[in-house]
Amino acid sequence: MPGARALKLGVFYDGGYFTHVSNYYNYAHPHHRRIHIGGLHDYIRHLVGEREGVHPNLCHIIDAHFFRGRFSARDANEKPNQLFYDRVFEDVLMYNGVQTHYLPVKDLMGRKREKGIDVLMALEVFELCMYKRYDVVVLIASDGDHVPLVRKLHALGSRTMLLGWDYEITDPESGDVQVTKTSTDLWNEVSYPMPMHDLIDEGLRADDAVVRELFVLRDSTMREEEGGPVAAVPVDDTRHRSTVMSLHGGYGFIRFPDNNLFFLRDDLEDVPFTELAVGDELEFNVAVNAKGQRVAKRITRAS
Repeated sequence: MPGARALKLGVFYDGGYFTHVSNYYNYAHPHHRRIHIGGLHDYIRHLVGEREGVHPNLCHIIDAHFFRGRFSARDANEKPNQLFYDRVFEDVLMYNGVQTHYLPVKDLMGRKREKGIDVLMALEVFELCMYKRYDVVVLIASDGDHVPLVRKLHALGSRTMLLGWDYEITDPESGDVQVTKTSTDLWNEVSYPMPMHDLIDEGLRADDAVVRELFVLRDSTMREEEGGPVAAVPVDDTRHRSTVMSLHGGYGFIRFPDNNLFFLRDDLEDVPFTELAVGDELEFNVAVNAKGQRVAKRITRAS
C-alpha cells in the first residue's frame, strides 16, 4: 500500500502455554510437527498485516520475549536429557531473536508449579510498551489474568492481538480427556482475537504456504527437537539391538551404553508408537545430531 507506515510489533509468549500447544501439534494433532518460532513470527506478520491493512513486510517485530518457570539444575538432572533439551530450545529462541525470562519452578506439596510468571510477564510487557509504544502487542497466552494487562495496553494506545487455542485430547495412557481453552474474558478484551486452532486447520487443508511454514520441516536427514531443526547424521550402518527403557508423549529412550538413546515416534519404521511397551526389543542405527548427542534412528522391532 503506497504511503503506508511501518508498524512496530511486540510478541510475548506465556512459555508454558506455548510449549503445551507445540507438544499438542507434535504428538496429538494429525500433522505431527512442532511449531517453528521463525515460521510463527512470519505468520504473525501476515495476520497483523491483514487486520491493519498493510503489507506484511511493513509489520516489524521489534521485540519478542518468552516467559517461563525453570527447573533447578538438580531437578532437571533427574529427568533424562532435560538439561540438554532445555538448552536446545534456548538456542532456537536466541536464533530467532527471542529474549528469555525465567522464574524458578516451586515445589508445592510435592508438585512442581510455576509461580509469578503471569505477573512478571504483565510487568515487562507494560513497561516495554510504555517505552517503545508498540502499534500492536501480540500475546501468546490463554489466562484471564492477562485481561488487566490488555486494558492497560489499550490505554497506552496499542492494539492487542491474542493467539489462542481451544482443543481437547485424550491421554493415551489414562484415557482422560484433557481440555485446553482460552479465557472467554481474554478473547473478548483484545483488539484482534485469533482462534489459532481453526486458522491452522483451515490453512493446512488449503495447503497455505505461510501456515505450512508454521511447523518444523522434516525429511530423511533433518529432525526437530524441542522447537527447531537439528541435523542427524548416521554414525555407521551397523544395526544394534536393545530394549525400550521408557516411553513418554511421542518419544522414548532405548537402553544403550553409556547414556541411553533418545528417539522420536517418527524414527520408528512400521512400528506404531502406541504399540510399543517398556522392555520391547528393537533394532536400530545410532546417529549423532548437530548438538553431538547420540540418538536412535531407523528403528524396527527385533526380528
